[in-house]
Amino acid sequence: MAADESIDSTSQTPVSPLPCVGAPPPPHAYDPGFSRAITWLSAVVLSASIAVVAWLSFDVPRVDRVPDAERALSHMVGRLMDQEEGLKTLPVWEQFLYEVTMGSDANDREQAIEWYRELAEESSDPSVDLHLAILEGESGHLADVQQKMARWVRQGEPYPTFTRLLQAGYVDARVTPASGFELQAYLAEQSVSGWFYSRLATRIAERAGDRPLLVTIETSSQQRVEAVLWRSRVFALLESTLMIVGLFVLALWVRRGQGTAMFRVGSAELPPLWAGRLGAGVLLRGGAVGALLTVAFLYIAGDYPSLRVVAVPLSNLPLLALAYYHLLRPQRQTFWRGFGLRIEPRHLGQLGLAVLAVVAAGLVGEWVLGRIAEPLKLISHWTEWFDADLVWGSSPTLMVSLMEYVFFAPVFEELAFRGLLFGVFRRRFQWGVAAMLSAALFAIAHGYGLIGFLSVFWSGMIWAWAYERTGSLWPGMIGHAINNLLVCLSVMALLRA
Repeated sequence: MAADESIDSTSQTPVSPLPCVGAPPPPHAYDPGFSRAITWLSAVVLSASIAVVAWLSFDVPRVDRVPDAERALSHMVGRLMDQEEGLKTLPVWEQFLYEVTMGSDANDREQAIEWYRELAEESSDPSVDLHLAILEGESGHLADVQQKMARWVRQGEPYPTFTRLLQAGYVDARVTPASGFELQAYLAEQSVSGWFYSRLATRIAERAGDRPLLVTIETSSQQRVEAVLWRSRVFALLESTLMIVGLFVLALWVRRGQGTAMFRVGSAELPPLWAGRLGAGVLLRGGAVGALLTVAFLYIAGDYPSLRVVAVPLSNLPLLALAYYHLLRPQRQTFWRGFGLRIEPRHLGQLGLAVLAVVAAGLVGEWVLGRIAEPLKLISHWTEWFDADLVWGSSPTLMVSLMEYVFFAPVFEELAFRGLLFGVFRRRFQWGVAAMLSAALFAIAHGYGLIGFLSVFWSGMIWAWAYERTGSLWPGMIGHAINNLLVCLSVMALLRA
């Protein structure tokens, strides 16, 4: 604290009207006079919003959450298959390095088949059935393809045409040149593109002996694969560099021991100076108002997408205003000092190193989680990370999304979940328990499946640890922003044209 904000503890021995367990009472007594009825009503509203998120996660079909899911899955799986083929062309050492750092793609095709089978149950688009059959044919599931063909010959168009295409591509040993030419014309008229078109067109051309067409398809496929592969290699190099440099800093940090002030860059005090029950009341009231505002913004944003960029800050303003007025101001703190956001120039280097350590810890956790999930065949559902705005959005739409994910979300989520929620639990518990509780609620609020939940939970733990050790929310905020940026870049590198 600055000299003008110091507290003379010898002349004041206030007793908090809202006692806490596990931390000394606040230096300055403060009673906000909160109405218990309003607090309970706020708790009901906030609980209802969490219940809605949980309901959407488990009850609403996941494919219904993505607009134009048929187009989205076709594009995503096609790019994944292009990436898989491109990686096979790399030198053995580079394939090994990529597998060690980014994980194996051994289950990609089987997972894609499962996703397509799920979509086929929900969609009436015939192209979904054709895409699924091509995937099964390329994966060696010929029995499944033949079962589909047996059903399709008795259905109306385009299914009989699909049957002829699949028969020529995966069943017949040879196709006459005339039949091959006719089938290629049929295929060109179908809503099949990218990897799916290339694979089926190649199969038919091989059986028809159409060498000129094979060369044309191969050239087109190679250009497409090389573009995806180049982006994937650049992204893998970026993540690997961040992980290696950050791990060195993290090892030095941990080796120095728990009591070191090596990366102490901020003035935030943990446990915080304000009372825990008072903090809970502020969270409930501000969170309830924020939940209602979020619903309103989501409703309005359907007509005005540009409003999304201000939805996060405006929805959090009531909570932050209440936090300042009832938590920080009575204890003679500002936002900057209360959350350790004022960094002296001499601490900027330490802050940079702390951010590297935080980012590396997050990447290592993701890597370990991936290595555990692979043999268990656990993977995040594609709808959890596919974002149409990042993939197909115009430049203004893309900028709005990046501002939301990389700037506003990290700043306001860290203030709410680490600065306030973790602070409330920290008044009562040691940092480990407080971090786990706040990280669990943070993960639940995102509405992901098991792998997504564990990933977000780990990130929440890391950012709470950084807040505790550095006395500032900045390492968590910047680490959170870099994490979100890496996710956005990975989606854009693979899927954006």
